[in-house]
Amino acid sequence: MENNINPLLCDPETGLCELPGASNTLAAHAPQEVADKVKIIYFTDPICSSCWGIEPQLRQLELEYGHAIEFDIRMGGLLPDWSYNSGGISKPSDVAHHWDEVSQHYDMPIDGDIWLEDPLDSSYPPSIAVKAAQFQDPKKAVVFLRKMREFLFLEKKNITRWEHLAAAAVYAGLDEQKLKLDYTGRARESFQKDLQLAAQLGVRGFPTMIFVGSNQRQTIIRGSQPYRVYEDAVMALGVGTVKKEYDRSVDGLFAEYPTQTVREFAELSGNTRVEALILLRTLVESGELAESQSKNGPLYHVEF
Repeated sequence: MENNINPLLCDPETGLCELPGASNTLAAHAPQEVADKVKIIYFTDPICSSCWGIEPQLRQLELEYGHAIEFDIRMGGLLPDWSYNSGGISKPSDVAHHWDEVSQHYDMPIDGDIWLEDPLDSSYPPSIAVKAAQFQDPKKAVVFLRKMREFLFLEKKNITRWEHLAAAAVYAGLDEQKLKLDYTGRARESFQKDLQLAAQLGVRGFPTMIFVGSNQRQTIIRGSQPYRVYEDAVMALGVGTVKKEYDRSVDGLFAEYPTQTVREFAELSGNTRVEALILLRTLVESGELAESQSKNGPLYHVEF
């Protein structure tokens, strides 16, 4: 039977970007360590549209349970090259319309025109760059990955090009020269280890998260899911885990996350989408925030 799975066709129903030959099951075990926090092994990819779609959930999880969780971010290798030609996609331009549709589904701005104007050959270069960033500072690596996604999904920048990787590195406060040294050296081996771990655990789609508790129990969550699903996993595995209240004010949220989409701000602030949009536009008019437009939605940010 022909396999119609293509890594760049993310299924809105499951919220999963799957690799050909994907299985619906994962291996029954993951690297386990006894710790006070719930470890979340997060397999993702810089160009995974479903991973971009769960940014609001992950940010809320960090705000409410950051004291009780520890992310271990791994790269999954979504697009090695264009040898995949199934699922109705045989060339980069075929992805453009799909990304525009996914953008509406997740209510997260994604401009598919990148695949018409300056398509990526592979997701491996930005993945390797993330591994290089992790050598310097795991927290800055998260900011680096976020900025690369903003470059790609909103600004249509080909993040396989070093000029964009370097710009994201500067934004994240990374040492650009060290990043390049690791990018061309030891980060490649680190990326291969991530691919090997994914294969070992049976990870065939993104996002995939393996929640590991201190009692050695684990929960596996595949695809984009509502926030409550992630929260329930943490609560079930964390011993004595308590939700933390956080500052939902505009100043508090933008101090924590300097760039936010409308959906992100709405969910983190507890406003409806309409209320959030009105408030954000008012703050732009007053000069307190800046707005960057893209074809399928804006990004709001603090002026630097």
